Amino acid sequence: MAFFRAVRVVVLVTLFAKGAHFQSDVSVCGQPPLNTKIVGGQDAPPGAWPWQVSLHRSDGHFCGGSLINKDWVLSAAHCFLSSLNALDVTVYLGRQRQKGNNSNEVFRSVSQIIIHPDYNSVTFNNDVSLLCLSSSVTFTDFIRPVCLAAADSVFHSGTDSWVTGWGNTASGVSLPSPQTLQEVEVPVVGNRQCNCLYGVGRIKNNMICAGLLAGGKDSCQGDSGGPMVSKQGSRWIQSGVVSFGRGCAQANFPGVYARVSQYQDWINSQITTDQPGFVTFTSSGTDGDLSVSCTGLIPVTTTSPRTTSTTEICKVQDVVCGSASRNTLRVGGSSSLATGGLWPWMASLHRGGRHVCGGTLITEQFVLSSADCFSSSTNASEWTVFLGRLNQNGSNPNEVSLRVNSITLSNLTGNNVAVLELASKPTLSDFIQPICVDLGTETFSTGTQCWIVGWGSGQGGAERTLQEIQTSLVDCGDSNSVENICTGFVDLQQGDDGGPLMCKQGLAWFQAALLSVANSSPKSSSRSSSASRSDVGPHAPRIKAFTRTSRFSGFLKSTVGSFPSTASNSTSSNSTLSNTASLSSSKTLIKV
Repeated sequence: MAFFRAVRVVVLVTLFAKGAHFQSDVSVCGQPPLNTKIVGGQDAPPGAWPWQVSLHRSDGHFCGGSLINKDWVLSAAHCFLSSLNALDVTVYLGRQRQKGNNSNEVFRSVSQIIIHPDYNSVTFNNDVSLLCLSSSVTFTDFIRPVCLAAADSVFHSGTDSWVTGWGNTASGVSLPSPQTLQEVEVPVVGNRQCNCLYGVGRIKNNMICAGLLAGGKDSCQGDSGGPMVSKQGSRWIQSGVVSFGRGCAQANFPGVYARVSQYQDWINSQITTDQPGFVTFTSSGTDGDLSVSCTGLIPVTTTSPRTTSTTEICKVQDVVCGSASRNTLRVGGSSSLATGGLWPWMASLHRGGRHVCGGTLITEQFVLSSADCFSSSTNASEWTVFLGRLNQNGSNPNEVSLRVNSITLSNLTGNNVAVLELASKPTLSDFIQPICVDLGTETFSTGTQCWIVGWGSGQGGAERTLQEIQTSLVDCGDSNSVENICTGFVDLQQGDDGGPLMCKQGLAWFQAALLSVANSSPKSSSRSSSASRSDVGPHAPRIKAFTRTSRFSGFLKSTVGSFPSTASNSTSSNSTLSNTASLSSSKTLIKV
């Protein structure tokens, strides 16, 4: 203990010599309050972590933080022990380096600092704070909010995580000029094991640990308040706020972070408008931390919070795809107007207040569309997704509108698709359900009756009601039937892009292909100019080729992750999704 007290004095002297503002009585186990930064890390590329902020006082950078919406920043409570005066703090966003030019940065003053009311400066319990910016920021490729882990999130031991910041590279060793933002990859260390390392009772349920037990990678002084994030699908979710540790990157002493998921209610109670995006992070398999034991550690029981969380995760997996309770399938090949709930997975993608493309809800939080729709803009903040919509003009009592967190484009030769990650999960209903996506498991025979729906321009009457048409699958002839699926000719219009070609397999609806006005090719003469969307005239093209969704199976699985199970009693023998599909498809990620 005497040794740690001596170390504490040396570190404090070093920090005060650099002009930092700290109190000397807030440490535990001989460590100063700001004992957190990237050790064993590397320079982060510009824009890689667009939510990272740098907090400054008159003497420069003193803590990190994360942008959680256009007006608020999440940080650590202990960053403000020396002063709660908001006028003393400046927030830099889009910053890459502490010295030199930062062409993508903006700065804001702070109008309010809110410390968690139960913050304990001795134990670092509830080490979280919120900063309200003096004015809203505009999102760019270099300035975007991070998603926050929702209350029911589960981070198993070993979960891959990243920590970012401008802190020291070792205890008392400053980041060398130009002090570029650092990133380091660390695994989560379970709370049971972390308690055994720090002393049973030291690590609370509202804390989360991460680091290599062998040491060498960690946060350090100057990183405090910054984010620890983990990736789920194409989205980054903040699991922790850099809080404390013993030294920097010491063996058997992982970094300790405030567990973000424990503060959802408190954060939402402080931010009453434009609340941050809380997203459930789920860990698969069994948590190895449950088997950890040491003297004084209470054995795991079946009523532990972790067991309860696992049960909740199983409930999420009960969502099924391809079920449309209001769909009474009609027969006939002519175009007609849909009614509410017939195609509950249909999404309308809006930009600038108008419908641009169609899409389909493929899981609770992901929408599939055509990459062509985003040729004008891949900025996720410019797009809105409407679910449960029937009419583009007029009333839609069953619809919801959702912001977009990220847009991920496939990058294959030829046609490509886009996956939109929604900022929040919609409540599923008769009017909002996911469709099943064929990832190569389904067989669609020639003659199968399938449907196409969309809001093509000039269609659907004054209210621009969703249009539907039945068509039959035909032999593709000399077209590549592995990548293409063919139907009788359908006259697509602008606005139909991104919608589905869908066929019923047993009791479940599957999306077999994606509509693309530019790239869906007729197999004979040019497209008819008739307003009808069904087969047109004796001289019209007889076949239309569409790219199968199965062509993008690797990309979709790597981007979306798991898919809902198929609606029960499906007669398709191939409805179970393979977990061994290739993940080699390349992609372009537009982070948010």
